[in-house]
Amino acid sequence: MSKSPATREFARRERPLSPHLTVYRPPITMTMSIIHRITGGALYFGTLLVALWLMAAASSQATFDAVNWAFGSWLGRLVLFFYTWALMHHMLGGVRHLIWDTGEGLEKDTASRIAWATLAGSIVLTLLIWIAGYMARGA
Repeated sequence: MSKSPATREFARRERPLSPHLTVYRPPITMTMSIIHRITGGALYFGTLLVALWLMAAASSQATFDAVNWAFGSWLGRLVLFFYTWALMHHMLGGVRHLIWDTGEGLEKDTASRIAWATLAGSIVLTLLIWIAGYMARGA
């Protein structure tokens, strides 16, 4: 049985690509939602570091000095810097969701602006916290 010309024409057309990471640019609100989840997970790890520091403070001077040395190294400070950023970003993401829970800021443009503000605010707050910390230490 022979197919009609219209059917053969339809069969030869290429199908559209489904949205894939190589074709689809995720909106900022989606990106911030993913980062919010990642920072939430990272906060578990960072909180273990805070608990380690507190346990070292409650134990011997040598243990406390060793933990302080590790946190004071360039790698330790980098981890603490990103822990601070994760904390600030997660907090501001929670505020963003709190605003949305009131029914405000749900318009596409407003939601995008709030998402960008979350990112910018977390960076600014992290830098301010670290600047204030270094100024308080006198370093």
